[in-house]
Amino acid sequence: MTRPTIRLAALLLSFGLVAAACGDGDGDGDQVESLPTEQPTQAEPAATDAPETADAPETADEPEPAEETETMADEPLRVAFFGFAAANGFAQATWAGVQEGAAAIGAEVHFFDPVFDANTQISQIQDAITAGDWDAFIIQANDGNAVVPVIEEALAAGIPVVGEFTPIGPDYSTVEPQVDGLIFVGAAPVSNGVILAEMAIEACEGINPCNVAFLEGFRALPLDVARTSAFHSTITAADGVELIASVEGGYLPDTGLSAAQDVFVAHGDVHVMVGSSQAILGAEQAANDADVSVKLIGNGGARQAVNAVREGRWHGVFLDAERDAGRTAFELAVQAATGGNPPSSFDTTTLVPNVKGTADVIGDFEGQWDS
Repeated sequence: MTRPTIRLAALLLSFGLVAAACGDGDGDGDQVESLPTEQPTQAEPAATDAPETADAPETADEPEPAEETETMADEPLRVAFFGFAAANGFAQATWAGVQEGAAAIGAEVHFFDPVFDANTQISQIQDAITAGDWDAFIIQANDGNAVVPVIEEALAAGIPVVGEFTPIGPDYSTVEPQVDGLIFVGAAPVSNGVILAEMAIEACEGINPCNVAFLEGFRALPLDVARTSAFHSTITAADGVELIASVEGGYLPDTGLSAAQDVFVAHGDVHVMVGSSQAILGAEQAANDADVSVKLIGNGGARQAVNAVREGRWHGVFLDAERDAGRTAFELAVQAATGGNPPSSFDTTTLVPNVKGTADVIGDFEGQWDS
């Protein structure tokens, strides 16, 4: 038996023992703190009319005590989380959701930190497979293509895997799993790029021609390439809207500041600027320094971005609920590890009322992570 299968059988056995012990109770809902550690004593045989000199009947061999079963029943579920990097605010939001789910059921979880390095992350996953003491993996891949072989290795070893945020495989237009047996929790980057472009086009209303600048993420990442391509194609198809600049803005305020400064120097009129919420924080500073009036749109519902929209400093932000996404990933991992039947995918855009977080729809939404 695999580790989770043994645990599930043990849990079912323990539930049966508890039910039998509490069958005549008053149903007050008190929880049983622990299972009995001793075997129940056998009842004395009933009196009969047989003569005292009669030989006692032979009895069946006593079963061996189920020590391993009871031990496994008390052993917590163990889930490994492989995030982008422990220093990354977005990954910390995912991790907070994982921890919330673990606390609710008394599970053990651990954050394996690759510090944004895909090869380190792959090695960490391989080591965890070899260790053999994890019941499920949640993988927030730094490179969704490079990680495919090691995910297949984990699944072959009987370890359920939930891919979170980054699609696992070459297709960035879908949330459906691209590896047999994988569960995916996230949103499609292509759809994300299209929606960001739609928000920019809506911000251009009343401006013709409207000049749009896009601060890309990392050009070396396939996910960012897919998002950027979708943004470009949607913008260029819109009447009266021109994409005048598309430069790498990254995921830090400093890189966003530098990229925006270059755009403002190269182009006299920039009406709308879009980028990661972290980069747009830097772009906001660049716009203030240059005394430029530009409508800013961030990608990702960080607390600072949500507050900027609410205060009227930014036009809008693509909303996400990443802590909730992390908890969802954990819950699906637990279902898979304990013999349940979780869905193969979960679209995290359904966790918010409207991903187009402009001032008129953002309401009382609170960001779940820090830029």
